[in-house]
Amino acid sequence: MPRIPVHTIDSAPDASTATLQALAKRTGKVLNIHGEMAHSPVVLAAYSGISDAIAQHGSFDARTREAIALAVGAVDSCDYCQSAHTMMAIGAGLSEEQTIAIRRGDDGVDSKLGPLLAVVREATSNVGEVDDATWKTALDAGWTETELTEAFAHIAVNLFTNYFNHYVGTELDLPPAPGLSAT
Repeated sequence: MPRIPVHTIDSAPDASTATLQALAKRTGKVLNIHGEMAHSPVVLAAYSGISDAIAQHGSFDARTREAIALAVGAVDSCDYCQSAHTMMAIGAGLSEEQTIAIRRGDDGVDSKLGPLLAVVREATSNVGEVDDATWKTALDAGWTETELTEAFAHIAVNLFTNYFNHYVGTELDLPPAPGLSAT
């Protein structure tokens, strides 16, 4: 059960309105997570700021971004983010089966993507720590130091949303992600 109500554009604090409008335009509606973040303009601005920085400066394609989001959401057991990013990942070209495999932690989804996701999962589950062998495997798979550094921004924005959803009890307003036993 949510701890705070979901703001609409009309009910949001003035300092949150423009950002909430921009997010609603991007997603087609005010998502529960954004309407809850709107309670605190600093929370909504922090989320929007890192998301905008990734959009402006990031180099990963949509498929890679969504795979990272699915991996982080699965490690953090965030049903909301796994649902949102399953929809977006399918839109970015991943199959439903691939989204399930990524969430399950199967690195064999893609020979290049798998090693990056292994880095992401380790960093997420180990408070940022990544084993040298995992890092080297990602480099050997063709990921650059720049890309592995960028992955941290993607981890951070997903940790932010995952933790926020747990913190306030965001209710799902999107189709649920398929169960992990599905294939």
